[in-house]
Amino acid sequence: MPSDTLDAPAVPAAAPPGADAAVPRIVPRRRPGRWAAAVLVLVLAALAVTSVVRNPAFQWGVVADYFLTDAVLRGLGLTLWLTAVVMVLGFAVGTLLAVLRLSGNPVLRGVAWGYVWLFRSMPILVQLLFWFNIGALYPVVLGVRTVDLLGPVTVAVIGLTLHEAAYAAEVVRGGILSVDKGQLEAAQSLGLGAWRRLRRIVLPQAMRSIVPPAGNMLIGTLKGTSIVSVIAVQDLLYSVQLVYHRTYQVIPLLLVATIWYVVVTSVLGVGQHYVERHYARGTAGAR
Repeated sequence: MPSDTLDAPAVPAAAPPGADAAVPRIVPRRRPGRWAAAVLVLVLAALAVTSVVRNPAFQWGVVADYFLTDAVLRGLGLTLWLTAVVMVLGFAVGTLLAVLRLSGNPVLRGVAWGYVWLFRSMPILVQLLFWFNIGALYPVVLGVRTVDLLGPVTVAVIGLTLHEAAYAAEVVRGGILSVDKGQLEAAQSLGLGAWRRLRRIVLPQAMRSIVPPAGNMLIGTLKGTSIVSVIAVQDLLYSVQLVYHRTYQVIPLLLVATIWYVVVTSVLGVGQHYVERHYARGTAGAR
């Protein structure tokens, strides 16, 4: 018998009629425990929401009356302005610090490391109180009394910016380190200077790693601005405090501030999602 006949693969026999009906049907595994847990969680959540909505101690009518008042909206505007200014200045200083930390100059690298170490070690409240009382150390700067030079809003901007810059430096440094070194070598081979390499090659690719923690920092900064109320900056929290010190309606006024914080952080969260998706184009993280 020829060898090619012996080596030919065997042809499977034709399936008998009705064989498909004998194949067992695949049924998803039932998970009664998972469904029971889901029902329990939904019931508890419904009870919690009902207790909050129907509890007269929350005084939802008072919340509605003060939610859009001029004082609250002015405080909200200052909170948003302070958040924007602190984030822009904080990341500007933080980017400079990140570049210095990656510098080949040991002095610049050490100074940048010392700045990050110092301001990350100090509580933000201590920093604000320190700057608020800076006049005790330097009563006059450039011929101007520091009491007149540094008002509460200026102190808030300086204190929050220096604090955020320390964290932004680490965020930017981590993003820069995430860029493949081959990209830098290719840019160097093209004769691009250090600044152009950073601006045109490194930062656009590093943004994929920078945006998620930067978005979290933005939301944290928005909520963290409430701490400036201790130095009499009329932000959102301080504005509602002025009202409830007069009316003694503490709970509903705190709810007004809470709802505004929730609304703004939710909007920022949606914006963060789209920014992340923009910089994740062409990668596995795009969705």
